[in-house]
Amino acid sequence: MRTLIIFCMTVYGLTANSQNTVCFSIEANPNTSDPALSVFSKYIDVFGCSIYAESTISDDKVLHAAAVWAELLDNDEDGTIDDPMLLSMLVYNNAMMPIFYSDGNAAMSTFETNYSGSGVSAVLFNDEIDPSQTGHWGADASVEEIMHTINHVGHVNIEPTVFDLSPNSSLLSQAMDSARGGQWITTPATYPSDSWYHYDDVTCDYECMAIEYLYWLQVTNMGILDDPSTCAGIANEWEPCSPTLLQSMDVLGYALVTNPTNKLPQSAPDGNYCPSTSNILEESEDFFSIYPNPSSTDITITGEFDTNTLIYLSNSLGIVVDIWRTKGNQSHFDVNCLSSGIYFLQINGTTRKLLVMD
Repeated sequence: MRTLIIFCMTVYGLTANSQNTVCFSIEANPNTSDPALSVFSKYIDVFGCSIYAESTISDDKVLHAAAVWAELLDNDEDGTIDDPMLLSMLVYNNAMMPIFYSDGNAAMSTFETNYSGSGVSAVLFNDEIDPSQTGHWGADASVEEIMHTINHVGHVNIEPTVFDLSPNSSLLSQAMDSARGGQWITTPATYPSDSWYHYDDVTCDYECMAIEYLYWLQVTNMGILDDPSTCAGIANEWEPCSPTLLQSMDVLGYALVTNPTNKLPQSAPDGNYCPSTSNILEESEDFFSIYPNPSSTDITITGEFDTNTLIYLSNSLGIVVDIWRTKGNQSHFDVNCLSSGIYFLQINGTTRKLLVMD
């Protein structure tokens, strides 16, 4: 069991009558020796994921990004991560959100030159963050860019049959082909008249189009776009701007983002994150836990069970591929021989998901 001590503070936004409550604290950059990260001075750990910001970014904007990230992972804000496997993948890939003062400045150039990880899918700039208008189109890009990162670094890897971005690979690519009126590997000069997703940026390839499409699906379902001004402003790219329109117009996309097995956030972030139950949150696993998870070599299973308790290992199709036995309250197993993918471990009727990486 791990205890998280969360510090609360009130953050004043950009207007005199707005304020957000964010239960995180800004720390000094702990990785100044890393050439890519040395350009940042501000840092927040969000459930093992990172927010990095230049010194010129105000505290309220840095905290706003942390709150949005937390709300997307703990959407009901009860202090417990909604999808532990998603978080495990994000932490495994060192997922982070870099915040720069401006596009192409010296800090960004240094970061791009030296960064070689797999945890960055988007960045934020100072003038794209407005804590008083969380996620509002044209005012605050925090929800969009953080959602891109969580989707690309996390969801695509843990559930590729649902979220993979390449053509003919997933439920997402199938839904997007329908929304664009066909499978367009490159951006067409003109989209079919019956399409409702018609992004025309020629620099955005198929996978880029897919990650943007997933964003539009999610924020539409959350109701973030549901006002006349926003609907008119985005109509050249995206038509179903309300949950009702999405449900009727994009049947496949709506089914994907609302299917509870996909564990996508359903409520719009508001820039406030401070679970009301307690300021000291207990993270625990019922009955047994697996770590590290994901893994490419070996795992440790801990729990309250007897020696020689059976562990059933099943693949993603539900087929039992191996049976292990516990060696007490802590047991170690080699997974190096397993093909990469999603597996399920079942002990006395309780099931946990395991992700094996190459």
